[in-house]
Amino acid sequence: MILNEIIEEHLLEKGHDVVCTFAGNEAEELLYSQKFDLLLLDVNVPEIKGFELLLDLRKNNIKTPAIFLTSLNLTDDIERGFQSGCDDYIKKPFELKELDLRINNIKRIFNISSSNQIELSTTMVLDADNLLVIKESEEIHLSKKEIEVLLYFIRNKNKIISVEELSSNVWVYEESPNASTIRTYIKNLRKILEENMITNIRGVGYRFNSK
Repeated sequence: MILNEIIEEHLLEKGHDVVCTFAGNEAEELLYSQKFDLLLLDVNVPEIKGFELLLDLRKNNIKTPAIFLTSLNLTDDIERGFQSGCDDYIKKPFELKELDLRINNIKRIFNISSSNQIELSTTMVLDADNLLVIKESEEIHLSKKEIEVLLYFIRNKNKIISVEELSSNVWVYEESPNASTIRTYIKNLRKILEENMITNIRGVGYRFNSK
């Protein structure tokens, strides 16, 4: 509880938006009803343990980046953490500066931008806050859902993303649209973005190709 409060206060001072829970079932309810950029998970918590919670998320195709913060420091524990789908594993005790470094690394890997302005190419910028793509000084308005789809592609650049994965991660707790609706969003984005920025991998899904 005390460590949770220390981390929360530290992250708020760093300018992050933070939502805290103290039990696995509370976290599960939030994670299936809201979208987050990054998860910081303990393991030995009431109700659903951290390993089981993350494994369940991954089985349901929710791929929000996750870091375990835990006192479990045996090699078998670390192996289990990564097998459950984490992206990093920090053993307690740790310094807050180390946590900052690990978070910044995850932000770099997954293109998580605090300003929500992301350079897509030398001539194109995404302004997610204002629902815009700025292409050679031309402002192109996108729908909120198109922005969310594009952000998911960006955060998973160079990986093949299936329609089912987009549905699980972009719509989360909303009623999932049918596959043709999702493909329409992607088709609209491909018209706006540079040629071959989003490529169709026939029969598998789509890939956002970073420059």
